[in-house]
Amino acid sequence: MFAAVDLGSNSFRLHIGSYDGSAIRVIKSARDPIRLAAGLDQNGNLTAESMQRALACLAHFKEVLAEFPIDAVRVVATNTIRIAKNAADFLPAAEAAIGLPIEVISGEEEGRLIYLGVSNSLAIPAERRLVIDIGGGSTEIILGRGHEIAKVESFPMGTVKHSANFFPSGHITTEGFEAAVLSVRSLLEDATPAYQPEFWRNAYGSSGTVRAISDALYKNGFGDAEVTLDKLLALRDYCIQKGEINALNLSGIKPERVAMVIGGLAILIGLFQELNIKILHPIEAGLRMGVMWDLYLRSTKRDRREQSVLDFLTVFRADAGRANLAADMARSLFLQLKPLNESLSNYVYWSALLHEVGMVVSHTAYHKHGSYLVENADIPGFTTREQKLMSKLVLSQKGNLRKIGDAFSDLDFAKAVLALRLSVSFMHSRVELDYKDFSLKMKNKIELELKPDWVGLHPTVAFWLRKEIDCWREIGVEFIVLARV
Repeated sequence: MFAAVDLGSNSFRLHIGSYDGSAIRVIKSARDPIRLAAGLDQNGNLTAESMQRALACLAHFKEVLAEFPIDAVRVVATNTIRIAKNAADFLPAAEAAIGLPIEVISGEEEGRLIYLGVSNSLAIPAERRLVIDIGGGSTEIILGRGHEIAKVESFPMGTVKHSANFFPSGHITTEGFEAAVLSVRSLLEDATPAYQPEFWRNAYGSSGTVRAISDALYKNGFGDAEVTLDKLLALRDYCIQKGEINALNLSGIKPERVAMVIGGLAILIGLFQELNIKILHPIEAGLRMGVMWDLYLRSTKRDRREQSVLDFLTVFRADAGRANLAADMARSLFLQLKPLNESLSNYVYWSALLHEVGMVVSHTAYHKHGSYLVENADIPGFTTREQKLMSKLVLSQKGNLRKIGDAFSDLDFAKAVLALRLSVSFMHSRVELDYKDFSLKMKNKIELELKPDWVGLHPTVAFWLRKEIDCWREIGVEFIVLARV
């Protein structure tokens, strides 16, 4: 049993699902229209009122989650929390309210998870497809075949800002719609060649916005539930004729959602025109389903992050042999240190694999270049927090340790840094580790116990160990090398 919590720009949503051998069935869901994006003030900060609404919702979700025997849960935050200037102040309180870590995901990672949910729900292995998700703060466009993604992009256009910018005070005009659609097309025009119909067979709309527009078309006499440009333009004309959002009477759309749907309608028209879409199929699958599928795949050792790291190595032309040697040693050394959180060993392993990617920029200070790349690149499957953790580890692999700041207050992190630094040193010395030759401990001090002849067999190790001892002592950590009897 898995759970996904989606902290979206319009609504906070919860899905609890159970894997039945072929599909994930939703057994419990909850939704609260927080309107977080509308709670951003003119300076880009979340208002106190919007944060209080959010915290109350998260406390309720915590109670719902406690009612089920859930094996794994993820809480993901999207565009509004990505861009809110005071997100760092809000997140600790939000995590305390729900009792779980909150992962702020990139727009591209959001798109990957959306596609994962759609592809597993469709279960059409070789279908070439386009998937569109219009959210409150951003729009994701994904091109793929079967379960594989060919291209994913996130665009900073969402229903909240579009409604506010082009339909102020709820006024609906021809000029407003034209400007809203042109805004969409201008944002898309550089990207559109990659998403034309020649690259896909069917197009799907996964968001609540697309499903709401589809319902409005069907239930208000504009045709069946399949979305076409002619129907969208007819709905647009009806809205312009009414002139005011409050005057719209659209069956199938809750009154509080009408304003958001108008902004979404303009975005969807722009997408149809720019991407030359003929028919868009609404689908009841997306981010939350994708999060649950991702949890299921991780539980079966099919972790997308593993492939992403290997792809990253290839893109930045890092030496795979050296990377694998350092990674295997780093994970083994870290586990020998007996960390409280053994799951951190995955991040030690991945960071060691990526430790030389910065060489694509320059051999000088490559650890700094690598740290920047790991933190700022789009690495599918990883959250912002995970990339920052690996970025710190890559940065820590060499040089002084003062640059890591107060991160060493976490003993497991300190053990991870020690394991990575020693593995890189041993890799340089061409050491093939035999764990009968030494033991490594770290509590109040570091103790490395070696067989008497071990350093003699690897002459440059003595040089690296002297440097390492000095670096740790500079931050007040004693590093002792002992001869094993």
